[in-house]
Amino acid sequence: MGTMLYSATMSLDGFIAGPGGDMSWLTEHLGPNPTIDELIGDIGALLVGNRTFGGDDPHQGDQEKEGEPFGGGWSGPQFVVTHRPPAAPVPGVTFMEDLGSAVSAAKAAAGDKYVNILGASIARQCHEAGVLDEVLVCVAPVMLGDGVRLFDHPGGSAVKLERRSVSHVPHAVNIWYRVIR
Repeated sequence: MGTMLYSATMSLDGFIAGPGGDMSWLTEHLGPNPTIDELIGDIGALLVGNRTFGGDDPHQGDQEKEGEPFGGGWSGPQFVVTHRPPAAPVPGVTFMEDLGSAVSAAKAAAGDKYVNILGASIARQCHEAGVLDEVLVCVAPVMLGDGVRLFDHPGGSAVKLERRSVSHVPHAVNIWYRVIR
């Protein structure tokens, strides 16, 4: 079944979103990235946290890309973990209250492809549940000073990682890790 991959673009000082979940900083750091372009074709399903699903969009104002995973570069089943699903259904999105059920459903939908995890809180929960397999971080050349951290675990919790690859593009350095269990 699908490998659980947490991917995110992060500022050099460790934030994936600015204060209040602001994603506007990311817009200028989006662009051609062969690592991401290749990954998109290998994603079978998304596992998304509720704050990320309903949050700010770096493609805000772009009618073709806004609200679409990877700016419209990917389509497929999405599983959003939330205790407050919307009243109206959202095409292609399944809302689930239980992380374990959502992980199982996403893995089944992904088949042999990746389940791409979007959102810091849901990634931390996947780590705590022992289901996080890999982490891909695209480090952007900017420091935000505040916001949502890539990984935040009050009281600390070391996650041992083994580097799989490093690649460079003009607007980021991609670092791909495997989680050591």
